[in-house]
Amino acid sequence: MFDKQATTRTSARPAPVQRRGIERVHAILDAAETLLGEQGYEAATLKAIGERAGIPIASVYHYFADRHQVDAELVRRHVGALDERLTAALGRAEARTLREACDSVVDMLLAYYREHPSFVELWYRGRNSTLSEMAREFDVSQAEQLWRYLLERDLIRADTPRFVLELAYEAGDRLFDAAFRRSPSGDAATIDEARRLVTAYLETYASKG
Repeated sequence: MFDKQATTRTSARPAPVQRRGIERVHAILDAAETLLGEQGYEAATLKAIGERAGIPIASVYHYFADRHQVDAELVRRHVGALDERLTAALGRAEARTLREACDSVVDMLLAYYREHPSFVELWYRGRNSTLSEMAREFDVSQAEQLWRYLLERDLIRADTPRFVLELAYEAGDRLFDAAFRRSPSGDAATIDEARRLVTAYLETYASKG
């Protein structure tokens, strides 16, 4: 009789070649992340990424056909992390007003962007059709999460369309772009205006209660 459990454990363990491949992909992505943060989008070419990772350019092309594939994989990393942070931020927030709710989201995003300058480079400087679609899907998803949060706390009217939160999120994102073009750490005055703009817009849908 074969030990089915032992067979399952063995097959689930990555083979050495597969493990090396995974390690190389991580090294390439980590090198790209570092270059983006240190030198900006234009400097993070596949050649430069390979040199930083200590991996021949031919091997880089084995895992990523072009620069856009590297960008997309990095954005997937960050979008997943941001989704977790927003869920946690809204879970902790005891917002009694729309301004407090907006602040909890803005504060979370601002902290993440400052912590990950490489993401700012990708999100605002490296947009291609793939990243633009990923950004749109992310914004829609985050807007829906915030919409549900505001409805559950009776901070907006029950008939408020989800589309309203999508517009608010898009407007805020445009101002974040302006803030990080003005300053690598996000221009504080522009961020404050983003808070005011989004809050004022959402207050036109505020619950009468």
